[in-house]
Amino acid sequence: CFVALPPHTATPAVIFGKNADRPRHEVQEVVYIPAAVHHPGDKVQCTYLEIEQAERTHAVVLSRPAWLWGAEMGANEHGVCVGNEGVWTREPLGEHEALLGMDLVRLGLERGGSAREALEVITALLERYGQGGSCKEEPVPFVYHNTFLLADRTEAWVLETAGQYWAAQRIQEGSRNISNQLSIGREITAEHAGLRQRARSQGWWSGDGEFSFAEVFSLTHQPARMEAAKARYRAGKELLRQHAGHITAETFMAILRDKASGICVDSEGFRTAGSMVSVLPRDPTLPCVHFFTATPDPSRSVFKPFVFVAGLKPVLQVRSPTFRDDPAKKIPRFQSTVDRRHELYRRHQAALELMERDQEWGQKLLKTLRDLEKQGLEGMNALLEGTVAPRPEELADLFFDCVEAEMKFY
Repeated sequence: CFVALPPHTATPAVIFGKNADRPRHEVQEVVYIPAAVHHPGDKVQCTYLEIEQAERTHAVVLSRPAWLWGAEMGANEHGVCVGNEGVWTREPLGEHEALLGMDLVRLGLERGGSAREALEVITALLERYGQGGSCKEEPVPFVYHNTFLLADRTEAWVLETAGQYWAAQRIQEGSRNISNQLSIGREITAEHAGLRQRARSQGWWSGDGEFSFAEVFSLTHQPARMEAAKARYRAGKELLRQHAGHITAETFMAILRDKASGICVDSEGFRTAGSMVSVLPRDPTLPCVHFFTATPDPSRSVFKPFVFVAGLKPVLQVRSPTFRDDPAKKIPRFQSTVDRRHELYRRHQAALELMERDQEWGQKLLKTLRDLEKQGLEGMNALLEGTVAPRPEELADLFFDCVEAEMKFY
């Protein structure tokens, strides 16, 4: 998960990007949920837990594993972006069902009008309800704690958690990445009121000298997968350094496609299930533009633009089917499997298989897809430069039109 702010960006904008590294066959869908006003006392059913609903929720666009309520990443109508990553820390995991990190992503977006507000929403809910429950659609639980990257038009925040404890760091310039490990050291902007006391009571910190969240709360013996995360974090940091001063949406798309560094995961058990890049201009008269793939492996996918305007309709080709007897909602959970593939996913999957069988055809298709993406990017760059002003109804159909265009090539 990456963010770049001026002076590292090529234009006066904040740029956000993330790959959702998920179990290999999990389907990621892209959903738009309109703003809503709720009644006092209303409840909202998250993936496992029911909690109090907010008075009003902002419109959001989410890229999410199709079986759960929350999201890996997304944006709201106020130009706030949030993404999360799994981490393992010294705090015990606990398999009891609570809020997933992915639920907290969606709750932050629905309730936060700025990156800071979203952060306050997430930390308050974390302290109240805790985090926990399986993050995988399988009978054997897969549990982790979470780090978050939050951004808006003016600033970004890194929020890292260990159980109900947390530390946050404000980023006002330059660039930052997170990758499945604690990375906030001594530069803590805000923290859980009992954070240092917890560290002392557990014997993890003597109370002398400076307090580093990552040093104190990271596991002394990291699981093997954390070694790969370290290498990925370093590679990401280096790529950001190389492009500093010239970072654009295209830069982030290229970084997210980088397989050599492991940023684009493609292994036996895991792969990039969906990708997102957002451009959040400092100028409030310009719209924020969010690009989503809605398909696995960004190196063979198309980033398609989405803009919040009136009259947006759900794009059913990237929505998974719903099931009356959903194994994710029945207790005990995940006792059976269902086919959650949406229309774009199915066609994209068939095209990928063909690509692998026929290299020459595959290269041709890839070039066509890149040209399609380039058209979308050029249109959005013109919009962000203020040189074109499309009608709201054109923007309302933008994501749908791009999905339709992509499907024609499969």
